Amino acid sequence: MLSAFGGATGMIVIFAGVALLVLFVILTYNGLVALRNQFKNAWAQIDVQLKRRYDLIPNLVETAKAFLQHERETLTAVIAARNAAAHASQRVAADPGNTQAMGAFVAAETALSGSMGRFFGLSEAYPDLKGNANMTQLSEELTSTENKISFARQAFNDAVMRYNIKREKFPAVVFAGMLGFHHANLFEVTNPVEREAVRVSFK
Repeated sequence: MLSAFGGATGMIVIFAGVALLVLFVILTYNGLVALRNQFKNAWAQIDVQLKRRYDLIPNLVETAKAFLQHERETLTAVIAARNAAAHASQRVAADPGNTQAMGAFVAAETALSGSMGRFFGLSEAYPDLKGNANMTQLSEELTSTENKISFARQAFNDAVMRYNIKREKFPAVVFAGMLGFHHANLFEVTNPVEREAVRVSFK
């Protein structure tokens, strides 16, 4: 009888252990889902501002065309960089946790910022363009949008950091990969020139 009791007790302990493990996996899964959704939502806020910026850039270039007739190469480079960044942004929007997509996006954004910097540097040499009311308005809108992107980027990076910390902590790290939760990349700026929003001044 004692052996039967001991066997029953052992089964209860095993069952309780399995139940606790299942409960832990469920809680871990739900916690990671919540944190992943937070950084995806944070990216959606960035995406709104990026689309606004991508809409503004062609308007800026179109306005500048009449004044920069001999600078077609610069204008073409801006549009090409803008199109590449917009395409890379769409890939990230589809899956903000995709490390390859994020890496390609950061590279495209760095290239776009470089071409925009050259564009505005060149624009400074044309007084008529600097005095153009439409150019001034568009430039102010772009500056405002850049500032909003900076704030949204910080919120996104904070959300990604919380998610990564959660999935890397033991014992969650044991199950995270098996449950489909992989490391997410920050929206980091590697080019020191692009660390600041594009500065526009036609005063």
